[in-house]
Amino acid sequence: MNLLKQILKRTATLLAIGILCVSCSHIQPLATSPWKSIQLPTESNIQDLTFTGNPQHGWVVGSDAAILETNDGGKTWENRKLELDSDKYRFTSISFAGDEGWIVGEPAILLHTKDTGKSWERIALSSKLPGIPATIKALGDKSAEMTTDIGAIYATQDGGRNWKSLVSGAVGVFRTISRSPEGKYIAVSAKGNFYSIWSPGQENWEPHNRNSSRRVSNMGFANDGRLWMLARGGQLQFSNPATPDAWENEVFPGQKTNTGLLDLAYRTPREVWVSGGSGDLLVSNDSGKTWLKDEAVEEVPSNLYKILFFSPERGFIIGQRGIILEYKGTPSVASM
Repeated sequence: MNLLKQILKRTATLLAIGILCVSCSHIQPLATSPWKSIQLPTESNIQDLTFTGNPQHGWVVGSDAAILETNDGGKTWENRKLELDSDKYRFTSISFAGDEGWIVGEPAILLHTKDTGKSWERIALSSKLPGIPATIKALGDKSAEMTTDIGAIYATQDGGRNWKSLVSGAVGVFRTISRSPEGKYIAVSAKGNFYSIWSPGQENWEPHNRNSSRRVSNMGFANDGRLWMLARGGQLQFSNPATPDAWENEVFPGQKTNTGLLDLAYRTPREVWVSGGSGDLLVSNDSGKTWLKDEAVEEVPSNLYKILFFSPERGFIIGQRGIILEYKGTPSVASM
């Protein structure tokens, strides 16, 4: 009898602890989601999305040489076919500056257009190029910057005929790489053990150790000059603007789940969105101090890999198998 009482007492204690933990980890939801799910006419995994000088005219690229075009701001998309020697290319990056655009991918390929994508020219790459092209950034008339998958950085000013190396040593195979509007780069190592930063004019990358036992999954530049870091277990940190190697206390936006966080982007100077696996999507209206959960997006059967805002009114999130989300309006908070 005493044993039964002890079991019942222990069970009640565990239930009370569980209820307490759930109530403590509750995140206030959004009353209405500002995102609309769109299934593109492809099941290829989309890698990048951009617009030309015309905000209604955009492109997405992805695996299996996928390239799709929109002429209505992203509401509808149509497949386009390029004359290539194979359909096995994985296009990883696309960028436009006005009418001029660039695409890179693997196996090593570089494409260039001067007429908003009506025609594309393939530009030969040197067999001595260190690594495979990973990202491309259009910078204006015949100018662009390209990175490779081991952290080499090159620039062209003559439409891709000649390229100048901007960094003497590669950083090594990286997991993610991001570019700031000022031309800085930050790259996370393949295993997430360290990250490296490069600024224009520097000869080499500056390596930095991660600041905790958690492996880093992604990093980028915040709007206020800070860095942001996503690490395993759903951890987010911002750097201290006054001390480059110092980091503020970690936060866990998705407290109710251990789903990994994959990307972060600012819609406005204070509104921040974070995406993750299994349709995990959260927003902060106070620069990352408190968080709200977009529970409606959990119904989307996709990991959410990349968030892109082209203006406060226009944004997209890239998922899996041809799924993207389109930003449709300001989110509202549910009444409690």
